[in-house]
Amino acid sequence: MSSGGLELPPGDSSHEGGPADAPGGGPGGAPTGIAAGAVSLAGGPAEAGSAGGPGSAGAELDWSAEAWGEVRTRAQRAGRAYIWLNLIEQRLRSVVGAVLRPIYEPVHGGDDWVVAAAGPAGQEWVQRAVAVREVSRRKGYLLDSADDNVLSFLTLPQLRELMVQHWPCFEPYFDDRREIELALDELEVTRNVVSRNRALSRPVLEQAERASARLLEVLGASAGSPSADRLPIDAVEDLVGDRYADVISVHPDRVRLQRQLPAEDLFGGARRLDAIGIGLNLLVQNFSGRRLVRLTEAGCRVRLLFLNPASSAVKRRERELGLRKGELSRSVEMNILHVRRVRAGLRDPSRFEIHVFDETPRFTAYLVEGNSSGIAVVQSYLRRARGMESPVLVLRGGGRGVPKDADHGLFTTYREEFESMWEDSRPVS
Repeated sequence: MSSGGLELPPGDSSHEGGPADAPGGGPGGAPTGIAAGAVSLAGGPAEAGSAGGPGSAGAELDWSAEAWGEVRTRAQRAGRAYIWLNLIEQRLRSVVGAVLRPIYEPVHGGDDWVVAAAGPAGQEWVQRAVAVREVSRRKGYLLDSADDNVLSFLTLPQLRELMVQHWPCFEPYFDDRREIELALDELEVTRNVVSRNRALSRPVLEQAERASARLLEVLGASAGSPSADRLPIDAVEDLVGDRYADVISVHPDRVRLQRQLPAEDLFGGARRLDAIGIGLNLLVQNFSGRRLVRLTEAGCRVRLLFLNPASSAVKRRERELGLRKGELSRSVEMNILHVRRVRAGLRDPSRFEIHVFDETPRFTAYLVEGNSSGIAVVQSYLRRARGMESPVLVLRGGGRGVPKDADHGLFTTYREEFESMWEDSRPVS
C-alpha cells in the first residue's frame, strides 16, 4: 500500500510484496481486505468472484468513480505543488550561479567550476549530475541550449548544499540563513512526496505554498507584501488564471474570506475605493473610521453607495430575512452616519462621496484599486441569507499581472454596473 492508501495488485513471491505466508495476506503478500479509506486500483481474486466462478481468473482492473476521484485529487495537488517546487528550484539555481560562478569560473573554467564548488563532500552527487547531463546530450533530451550545463542538473537539495557550504559568499545578500533553511526543510517533505507520486494532503500542500512564497520573497523574487498588492499573484494563477476570467478565489461565506483577506489587506494602501451594497458592513464594521481618514488623506478617492434606508426595497429585504420592521433600515442609517462623521473630519471632503440608491439591491461589491493592482470582492444577495452568509467571489482587476481576458472579465462588468448605479443615485448631504 502506498502512503496515499492506494492498493496495488500483489506480485509473485519473487517480487516485492513478501512470501506467501506473509502475515495478514494471501499468496504474494496480498492483503485479505482493504483498509478503511483506501482506494483499490485492482481487486484481488476474492473480489472478482468465488473460486471457480465467473471472474475468478484474472484481476479486476476497472476503477470505481471514487477511485478516479481520488486519483484526480492527487494529480491536482501534486501538479500545484510541482509548479511551486519548479519555481523555487529555478530561482535557487539562478542565485547559486550568480553568486558562485564569478568566484570559481575564472580559476576552473567551463562547467568545472560547479565540481570545484561542490568540493570533496559533494563529489559524488556532482559527478552523478555530470553523468546525467551526458546521457541527456546523447539521447537528445536537452531541448534548450541554456540548460546544457551541470548547474541545470542539480536538484533542490544539492543547490541548498552549495548554498550552505558557501554561506559567507551569500551572507551579504540574505539576512537570515535560518529562515531559508527552515523554508527549504518544509519544502523537502512536499518534494519527496511529489517526486515519488504519493498522496499529498491539503495541509502539507498549503504549508508548501506558504514556504514557497516566503522563500521567493527572501530570495528577492517577490513583488511586494500582501498589504501592498492585496493578494499576490501566485505561480498557479499566473499559469492557469485566464481559464477562470479574472476570478481568483471563491469562498462559501464572508467569514472564510476574511481569514484569507482581512479588511486591512483589502483596503489598506488603496488609491481608489468604490463600494455598493445595502449597508457595506465589510468596510464600515471592519475598517475603523480613523483608518478611513488616514487612507483618504493619503490620496485615496472613496465613493460609497448605500441602499436608501427609507426605500421600499429595505422593507422587502427585512421581510425576506425575517427581521423586525425597521431593524435593517436603522442598521443602514447607523452606517451612513458613521461614514458621514468620517467625511466631516477630512480636510478635503470632496474626495469622500456618499450616495444612496432606491432600486432593488442585486449585489454588494467592493472595487479596490492601488498603484499597480486592483481587486474586487463581490457577493450576490440571496433571499434567505445575510451578507455574512452569502458566497463571495474575489476578482483580479487593473494593473500588472492581470489575466489576458481581463477586458471581458467580471471586474469590468461590476465596475460598469457600479458606474451606472452611481449616475442614477442621490448624494447624501
